[in-house]
Amino acid sequence: MAKRNLTPKSENMSEWYVQTIQQAQLADYSPVKGCMVIRPNGYGIWEGIQAALDAELKLLDIQNAYFPLFIPYSFLSREAEHVKGFSPELAIVTVGGGEELAEKLVVRPTSETIMYEMYSKWVQSHRDLPILINQWNNVVRWEKRTYFFLRTTEFLWQEAHTAHVDHQEAWDMVLNGLEAYRKISEEFLAVPVYQGRKSNSEKFAGALLTTTIEAMMPDGKALQAGTSHDLGQNFSKKEAFNISYQNAEGKTDYAWQTSFGLSTRSIGGLIMTHGDDDGLVLPPKIAPIQVMIVPAVNDNDRVQEHCQLLRSELVKIGIRAKVDKRATYSMGWKLNDAELQGIPLTMAVGEREIDSASYQVKVRFSGEKIAITQEKFESDIPQLLNKIQADMFAAAKKRTEELTTNVTTYDEFKSTMETKRGFLRAFWCEDEKCEAAIKEETKATTRCLPFVDRAGNVAEEKGVCVKCGKPATHRWLFAQAY
Repeated sequence: MAKRNLTPKSENMSEWYVQTIQQAQLADYSPVKGCMVIRPNGYGIWEGIQAALDAELKLLDIQNAYFPLFIPYSFLSREAEHVKGFSPELAIVTVGGGEELAEKLVVRPTSETIMYEMYSKWVQSHRDLPILINQWNNVVRWEKRTYFFLRTTEFLWQEAHTAHVDHQEAWDMVLNGLEAYRKISEEFLAVPVYQGRKSNSEKFAGALLTTTIEAMMPDGKALQAGTSHDLGQNFSKKEAFNISYQNAEGKTDYAWQTSFGLSTRSIGGLIMTHGDDDGLVLPPKIAPIQVMIVPAVNDNDRVQEHCQLLRSELVKIGIRAKVDKRATYSMGWKLNDAELQGIPLTMAVGEREIDSASYQVKVRFSGEKIAITQEKFESDIPQLLNKIQADMFAAAKKRTEELTTNVTTYDEFKSTMETKRGFLRAFWCEDEKCEAAIKEETKATTRCLPFVDRAGNVAEEKGVCVKCGKPATHRWLFAQAY
């Protein structure tokens, strides 16, 4: 039996989460405090996210590039809100090559400033726009409290930065980026999300407006799974980075900009959303291994060869399959290990299966065992993987709906947050004093004002603020959050 000493998820999700990550070999603690080592099983998930999202970004004509890890400290101060927002998290280099640096360097917390310094050189005319650039990289934000994938001092992500001739074109890109994130979360990770905009106090430092996808975890706490920002002209104005150009009328104008990013935090959301008491459960579309084939015995050439034949047939039709050839482990241990790692389908193959030309396939998500004949092997396996993907999303969506509650009074708000938690949909007057008081008293923050369509529109209603009773026109989503 594979080693498994997991605290039940229903008893203590925090302990279960850390144990699952380590036992499923997704990540481990680093000698550097606050950082993690992403192991092959975990990095394989990230590679799947990268491949899917990179394809979506390319559909938006966004190209990949790379900019330096080190940023002159003076660059951050050019946009006041930006430097204020990131100052507590900065890692700063003061010595290089054994000598004190003439100007301090910041280890990249995000790349707006270093990229926009270059954009100001590249843009002279409206013909130079739009600029549509993304980079896959690592960033450093000095965190006091860290948690595998969800909050680490160093993490991996992509950050897209675009510049446009007018605000409408930029806003369209903000929404396109957010839609790409929704698609990755819902269609690949099987994690349902709400799309919406952040409050002013929760928006990105230096942005005009921030949009977000918000997911609900099984313990009733929300996870910000990706953000897309309308930067307006805050970074392009002359006193900032001076991304100016001559417009079609021959007048000087400044670029309208966006930025959007999705990180390895999405892996944490994936783990919490789908995992169970037996470990990880991976949606087929994002699983590095979709089918694990386990030889019933290790010393039988006929069985070993047949397992390799089955793998070849699956690989030929685009299925990520593997044969567990480890000779020092029993079949039972291997099957348990595959279950712990969340591999969607497992199948044990021995002489009996070969002779009958029929295999029993176990579904990790549901636990059911399904007989598949050799004749229908190549058609039934893809169909089964598609069904698992749909079933996992449906189950997660149902849970999110159950954890979304409409509340009208503050007493109802507080009692729900103390017991059920989840998303609370409530009127808010949009006064930051009420927002701060709610956070202090309930630990719940405004997660977003949900969009009602892909154009970024919101529902206008008449109501009263759940906190102060003043007139309010929008129902916001509140939740405690990771």
